[in-house]
Amino acid sequence: MAKKLKVGYLPIIDHLILGITKNKIDNGLEDTPDIELVEKFGWNEVGDALMEGSIDMAFMLAPYAMDLYHTKQNIKLLLLSHRDGSIIVTNKRANINNLQDFKGKTVLIPYQASMHHVIFHKLLQEAGLSLGIGKDVVTEVVAPGQIPMMIEYDQEGTIAGYIVAEPFGTVVVNGGHGDILKLSKDVTPAHPCCGVVVRDEVIAEHRDTVQALINSFVKSGLEVKSDKENTIKTAVSFMKQPEEVVRAILEDPSERFTADRLMPTLEELDAAQNYLIDTVSMPAISGKIDMSKFVDLSFAQAAGAK
Repeated sequence: MAKKLKVGYLPIIDHLILGITKNKIDNGLEDTPDIELVEKFGWNEVGDALMEGSIDMAFMLAPYAMDLYHTKQNIKLLLLSHRDGSIIVTNKRANINNLQDFKGKTVLIPYQASMHHVIFHKLLQEAGLSLGIGKDVVTEVVAPGQIPMMIEYDQEGTIAGYIVAEPFGTVVVNGGHGDILKLSKDVTPAHPCCGVVVRDEVIAEHRDTVQALINSFVKSGLEVKSDKENTIKTAVSFMKQPEEVVRAILEDPSERFTADRLMPTLEELDAAQNYLIDTVSMPAISGKIDMSKFVDLSFAQAAGAK
């Protein structure tokens, strides 16, 4: 019997292919080894669990995984879990009418070592604003699930806005506390963000199981587009959100989040690490890594990932 791998994740749209695969396994729709889903609250929880070995596999921010690899963690990135999918929301109380209105305020990001940091930095840089500690606009790291509460209780409007994975943007907009400024894809089209990261010893000892799961994740990514109604139903349960929130994320517009092109590219990931080390005000990653040693493309290639 195949080992039942423990998979860490957050209940966000970025990790939806995990929920689709688990749903197929539970309903006997696919001959894929069973997995145990281990839900986490924030990114540090995911990283800590992967480092200590309490989970075997993690859906996590690719730049964060790069940073863990740089600290000599024995892990590999095998697949992207999505492209695009994040949203930039302004706080209604902050009275943000244009990018210049961000000056002197705080923006929330889910993690320093993230594509969210890259995207917000690019957006503000286009307006001639600097982002970081002591800069025009200050960043504060907040766990994705905690952001809606931060916005709701910011009576003074000191938080200008934030960038985050869905559903934690649409939840605030639907609650009347925020407005959509931009979708992440409109700043950096088809950007990578999260990846499927596995401990080296798990790959070595359970390669066939890992490959079977990667195969399933790739198929699940294709089903996001081809089976929209089942995807919405699964996402409602996976993210524990109302159907109207999920429909907005997956249908308005339909390409807000994509999961049909999950092949990692070394060039894209290398560009992300370079930006987070060389361009942001303070390096968000502790050092550069050899991307060809961190990323193992063989699993995605065998799964037929595009």
